[in-house]
This record gives sequence, structure tokens and C-alpha cells, in this order.
Amino acid sequence: MSKTAAPKLKTRYVCSNCGSVQMRWAGKCPDCGEWNTLVEEVVDEAREKSRQGARVTGSIAGSIAGSIAPQKLSDIQADGFQRLPLAIGEFSRVLGGGIVPGSLVLVGGDPGIGKSTLLMQAAVSTAQHVGPALYVSGEESAQQLKMRAQRLGVGDSDLYLLTDTNLDNVIYQIEAMKPRLAIIDSIQTMYLDTVSSSPGTVSQVRECALRLQALAKSQGIAIFIVGHVTKEGAIAGPKVLEHIVDTVLQMEGDRFHAFRLLRSIKNRFGATSEVGVFEMAGSGMVEVTNPSEAFLAERMSFAPGSAVAVTMEGTRPLLVEMQGLTSPTQNPMPRRTANGWDYNRLFLILAVLAKRVSIRLHDQDVFVNVVGGMTIEEPAADLPAAIAIASAYKSAPVPMDLAIIGEVGLSGELRSVAQLPARLNEAAKLGFKRCLIPKLSRPIERPPADLRILSARSLGEALDLAFGQQR
Repeated sequence: MSKTAAPKLKTRYVCSNCGSVQMRWAGKCPDCGEWNTLVEEVVDEAREKSRQGARVTGSIAGSIAGSIAPQKLSDIQADGFQRLPLAIGEFSRVLGGGIVPGSLVLVGGDPGIGKSTLLMQAAVSTAQHVGPALYVSGEESAQQLKMRAQRLGVGDSDLYLLTDTNLDNVIYQIEAMKPRLAIIDSIQTMYLDTVSSSPGTVSQVRECALRLQALAKSQGIAIFIVGHVTKEGAIAGPKVLEHIVDTVLQMEGDRFHAFRLLRSIKNRFGATSEVGVFEMAGSGMVEVTNPSEAFLAERMSFAPGSAVAVTMEGTRPLLVEMQGLTSPTQNPMPRRTANGWDYNRLFLILAVLAKRVSIRLHDQDVFVNVVGGMTIEEPAADLPAAIAIASAYKSAPVPMDLAIIGEVGLSGELRSVAQLPARLNEAAKLGFKRCLIPKLSRPIERPPADLRILSARSLGEALDLAFGQQR
């Protein structure tokens, strides 16, 4: 009797950051330089060769048949392109104006921050206004999904639920149903029988994403996939996953705050760094149409250490309150704490305050906080932070009707920032009467008529203007 040959297995190590394959383990990936990212995988050698051979054969056959041929640019018709409308305005804004048919969108975020809730609302909106939508979950049962839909107030619509982790079956159901929108929650729970590794590994995540990409492009179906995040806050899985998809969205926010930010990190069909603001409520994620007003709603009047910064998130100007606090300390190493702002930027501002305007804080604990759970990364918040710290140190409140914009240089000079007219219009719309900005070499285009512009060349001049010579 002939014995069936046992499958020949081999061990390899795949980098979870860049996806490179190594034959032996090392503490540092030789390709991307990251430490402790090589993950062991066991591969069926025969199955791997047959899968690669099928890919090569299919590509050669396709080229011989002429199914993919170059097209002249002038012959390509783009008139039929139309986005799918989405009733959630903030979500539609981040996507660039709606859902693009045939697009593959990756949504990441911390556990419990609201990814599944927001995508369920998007599926309901599509099912009610566009056409059938399919929600695939590999983490929850159909009963749990039903309970969430009832909590969101979902009525009768063309929304279908599927609980499965076998991607071959999921793709079969999508091809048979042909929904306008399909949601996969999450990519780390899906697996393919042709890949011998377990679900969530680098190989499974990469192959599943490639299969979903081919399905979206060939069928014209918009597919959203949910991705887990690592303890550092990055989307789990190989970096190639973010290169495969068309759009990468990141949901941010502190679970102890009500506001959630949906940020566009990559978008082939719209602006990057676009932000949508939501509020977590019992009925789901409620969009905040005027986030600046919401962030400033609880601001105290004439409180020292409070300044209003005008920042840009993508194409949207946002007004947020920056708070500073100084407290005398006996410790030889004073504390420096920044919540929602760059920690290294705080040290830079403290050094400029000490060297250029003689506000020495070497014996003070210094705290900076951005109200509402926002995270500010642009340098336009330098001047508001510096004025908030000086205000707390001198117990001199900043006027309530003053908004502040500006980057601070190492010499104490103020530098202009981008998209200044949009920032000024937003400040005027919220009722601010004055705005402190860096002195410009050219006039501002169409400044608001009811907003008084205060210009300063240096941090010292800005402090004089903010406090009315109280410095």
C-alpha cells in the first residue's frame, strides 16, 4: 500500500511592520530596522508553490488573452463616477464627500472607542438610502449585532448580517448578494484555507486584504474593513496592509471623554488629515456639526491660564481651549506634563519663555492641557500655549474675546501659519472680536470685517498685546 506523503513544512519569520520574510529569527528586522517584529510562521511548502504558480499562470493567461490592455487617456470615460451618499455628514466629509464604489477602506482605533457602532450606522444609512448593505462580523454573534442595531434605533431596511470567519465563504456571499456596501469586522479574525498560518498573522492579514481588494475592484462594491491597533496605537498587521487599501481612517479620542475624532490618514479620493467629530451617546455616534462651539462651551470667564487656539484639521478650522498651569515645587527636577500636545514642544516653549522674555519656570511644575480630548500636532498652537503658561504664571487672565494663532521660533520670533483666512473666518463666526497673529509681510486676503487683527513680531510683543502691558 502506498503511503500518503506528509506535507513538507518549513518555518520562516515575517516582520509585522514591513512584511519582509526572513529565514531565521533576529531581534532587529534587517529591512525596516524595527526591533522585536519578526513573527514565526509555519508554511506548507507544496501549497505555497501551487498558490504562487496559480498567480503566475493567471497573470500570463490574462496578458495573452488581452483582458488588460492600455487605454488612451482621452478615451477613458469618467462621467459615470458617482459617490454613494451617506447621511452621516461628518463621516461623508472625512471620506471626501461620500463612499466611492469599488473602494477598500481600513478603519482602525482602540477597542471600545466606537468603530463598530459608527460602521453599523453607516451600513444602516446605506441600506435605507442607497441599497442593500452587508455587515460581516467575526467577533460577535448575530444576536449581539441585532441588539446593537436595536439600540441604534434601526427600523426595517435592506441590512443583512453574517457571522463567519472563513473569507472564502464571505466572498461567496458577497458575490451572490452584490451589496452596495460590505463591512468586515475585523480583518484579524478572517482566514483563508489556502494559507496555513492562523488568523491574525501577517500572512493571513495580507492575503485576506488582497482578496478583498480584488473583490472590491472587480465587482464595484465598497468594502470597509476594521483593523485592530497595537499598544502603541498603530494599526496591527503588516505595513503593507495600509498600502493595499485606498483609504485609512483612524478613530481617536479618550474613552473618558465624550468626543471622538475620525481622522483620515490616507485617502486616494479626498484630502488627508481631514477630521470628523462625533459624540458618544446612548443612541450611537452623534455627529458634532460645530465642534469649535462644543469645545469652548464650558470655558470659564476670566480664568488665568486659558487661551483659545485656532488650529486646522485637514481643511477644517477648529477653535480649542489650551490650558496652562504653573505650580511652585521643591523638587530639583520640576514636572512637565502635556496632555493633547507635543511633549518636546512644551520644553521648547519653556526655553523660549525663559531666554527671550525672562519668564523663568525652573522652580515651577508646568502642565498644559488641550480641552475636549483633542490632540494638536501643528505648530500654530505654540503661541496660544506660551500665552496660557504665562497667564497662569502671572495670574493675568487672557481676554475672553481674543483668539490666538502663531508659531514660535527659537529666537522668540513669531512665524506665520498656513490657511490663515479660514482660521480668521472661523474665529469671527464664533463671536471673537480680536485675533492675535504673527506680523505678515503681505496683507490678508478678505479679512472678516468684524474681527480686529492684532499683529506681533516677537513673543514679547504678543504677551504685551494679550495682557495689555500687564507683563
